[in-house]
Amino acid sequence: MSYPSHQTSEKVTIGAAAYDTADKARTAFGKLNPYQYGVLPVLVVIQNDSDRAIRTDRVRVDYVAPNGSHVDAMPAADVRYLSGPRQPKVVTGPLPTAGPRISRKKNPLDAWEIEGRAFSAKMIPPGQSAGGFFYFQTGHGPNARLYLTGIAEASSDRELLYFEFPLRDEPR
Repeated sequence: MSYPSHQTSEKVTIGAAAYDTADKARTAFGKLNPYQYGVLPVLVVIQNDSDRAIRTDRVRVDYVAPNGSHVDAMPAADVRYLSGPRQPKVVTGPLPTAGPRISRKKNPLDAWEIEGRAFSAKMIPPGQSAGGFFYFQTGHGPNARLYLTGIAEASSDRELLYFEFPLRDEPR
């Protein structure tokens, strides 16, 4: 796996990359940069090199800030609500019969890319991989870590050990 941040346990490798710059965000989200609106997208890729399928439907991902505080990943469907409701701007026209004209500014976080690129795999067969974004309402700092739990063998429902690794920006 070519991600600067990764860990392997029981032949399952998890890699991650924080999309905290405009250039990185452009590759996944086009013109939209969620980080400028206070949302840190983290791409997580899970490679299953074991001989058993793994369940990922109960995966839980936490961003561990440099000060040790945990930030839970938020559901992709909730990201659109982070910028909050905006008061519509009412402009009255020059003619009294025209009535008020209401203009609404589009919410930039209400884009298909947010939910469309979110991690959604429920199970990963042997020899396969799956990836997608998890979203955190936080800034990204040096010495931050990613903490994942809830990955289990599909046949026995035995949970694999947790994964915790530094969320680095550059390969070492």
